[in-house]
Amino acid sequence: MDKFIKRLVITSNRLPFVLSRTGENWQIKPGSGGLVTALAPVLGNRGGLWIGWPGTIELTDISKPMEIASSRAGYSMIPVLLTSEEIQRYYVGLSNEGIWPLFHDLQSYCNFDPAYWKTYEAINNRFASVILDNTMPEDFIWVHDYHLMLVAQELRKMGTHSDLGFYLHIPFPTLDIFSKLPWRSEILSALLDYDLIGFQTLHDKRNFIQCLRTMIKDITIKGKGHVVSAQIGKREVRIGSFPISIDYNEFVELAESKEVADQAWFIHKDLPHCQIILGIDRLDYSKGITYRLKAYREFLDRYPDLHRRVTLIQVVVPSRRNIPMYQDLKVEIERLVSEINGQYTRSGWVPIHYIYRSLDKTELLGYYRTAEIALITPLKDGMNLVAKEFCAASIEENCVLILSEFAGAAAELQGNAILVNPYNIEEVASALHTAYTMDEGERKNRMKKLRRSIRRHDIYWWVNSYLEAAIAKNLDNFPVIADYQPRIDLLSLDNLV
Repeated sequence: MDKFIKRLVITSNRLPFVLSRTGENWQIKPGSGGLVTALAPVLGNRGGLWIGWPGTIELTDISKPMEIASSRAGYSMIPVLLTSEEIQRYYVGLSNEGIWPLFHDLQSYCNFDPAYWKTYEAINNRFASVILDNTMPEDFIWVHDYHLMLVAQELRKMGTHSDLGFYLHIPFPTLDIFSKLPWRSEILSALLDYDLIGFQTLHDKRNFIQCLRTMIKDITIKGKGHVVSAQIGKREVRIGSFPISIDYNEFVELAESKEVADQAWFIHKDLPHCQIILGIDRLDYSKGITYRLKAYREFLDRYPDLHRRVTLIQVVVPSRRNIPMYQDLKVEIERLVSEINGQYTRSGWVPIHYIYRSLDKTELLGYYRTAEIALITPLKDGMNLVAKEFCAASIEENCVLILSEFAGAAAELQGNAILVNPYNIEEVASALHTAYTMDEGERKNRMKKLRRSIRRHDIYWWVNSYLEAAIAKNLDNFPVIADYQPRIDLLSLDNLV
């Protein structure tokens, strides 16, 4: 491909930071989640763009905090402003009460309010307008995740001929589940306006292709391997699987730091003579936290000789607090923790240490480095980067990863992780016993192989494999600019609301 690509433009629902205001003062906090973890180090100092919602419904001048955030990141950030009503319908509504549960095989949780769809269309159109106003034809525009599946279609209507890529970070469901979506045809047709559609796993890609063959007339799928082509009339769209990853070297370097070593020492000092079982999850019903707690209770029931020898540290990071279902989930998790601790706690030993808050990076890595067993059991997950982060940070390698077979990461890590069905409480309890009793030699051998795989297929490998499939280029074509001084031309707020 001879086309000159000038900039890499990332578009996602959220910018990689959260903007909030207390009185007259703006606060800028780093964003969280797999997308930010993955892409922030890749785009840093490359002089590109990141377009998204800044996390505030304040419809005031935010140019100053935006400039500060951009200067720190080494790339420009363009805000898409949303009202509280739009957030309620587009983000809380269709995105997280409709698409999210459906794509995680939890269709009984879905709410398909027609008003949600109308707002979803309008917000996708607004994102497209902001992209068009801030990009050039030579830019590669890479749109991320289920909130923005219609953006390419809106851009094509506006006349853009830029290369457009899309990446879905969550699973893509099977035909029988996807068919329940009232706007299934509209979404499939809109996705086909991208030039490359990327998924986490081969399984997700196969599900998508099956939906295309069933619901789209006169479509032909060509090729084999991780990237294939769909022919619709004269138009060709590439479809591929690109498992996302982490910045492996950064996690290793941080895990080896004195700050993290000190943090790990303090954690183990407070829990002497115990193997630590670690669960870290965002508050979400797809993470299987209640099933995990029940499996841990089964483990304690079945192996009373291991009381005082193990402790579960369960970290739950607050998320989507304004959705009633998430509030109910928090109550249920805390009820189970209280019930289990009430039943099994003895003098000097509490079976579960429950933490409900975000962790800073040093504290997070301290827990990763300290834990002997990671218990990562989502009911369904696009990838689950916590599994990869845990392995990267486990520099002593004397630890075990227990992983749900329904996490996207299972396809890559299955040979050396202990895979479990998170719905099978007895199986998870048995896996905990297997992990606890596994000898040091086997632990080290398994973890060494897991870490080698993650190091080989790190975040830069992921980006390069996607860019090469999309535009026959890689990150070397977007070099780091050491003395880059970012420039941000903010849109008038009148154009955004």
